[in-house]
Amino acid sequence: MGKKVLVVTTVAADESELRNQLADADEIRVVAPAAKISRLDWLTNAEDDARAEAEQAAEDVADAAVGEARVQVDSTSQNTDAAENVTDALRNFPADEIVVLTRPGEDATWLEDEAARKALEAHGIPVRHLELRDS
Repeated sequence: MGKKVLVVTTVAADESELRNQLADADEIRVVAPAAKISRLDWLTNAEDDARAEAEQAAEDVADAAVGEARVQVDSTSQNTDAAENVTDALRNFPADEIVVLTRPGEDATWLEDEAARKALEAHGIPVRHLELRDS
């Protein structure tokens, strides 16, 4: 059985760059948390725009990653808790590696959160963080 990679993304990715980074994967599952949400929107449950943007990012990454690997978008992953998205995905997809795609610097806000980082690492699966610009 080949290498399984869980991609957690908040950003659409450049096709050639992403394919190079995932060249050794045989199966890829894409999870896209609704990370771009203000505290006010989160408190008032106004999450539709963030969920739609996350869904689009997941589709863009899946399209960019298609090559030799089988790619699937986790359609249930667009909630605002990235750690929960990862845990849920790993129940049905025993990944060998987690690859986190974010924008550079300050735009990578949710990954900076200590709770999200600890939750990703808690699974005992190697985590690789790639900072990519929007495609």
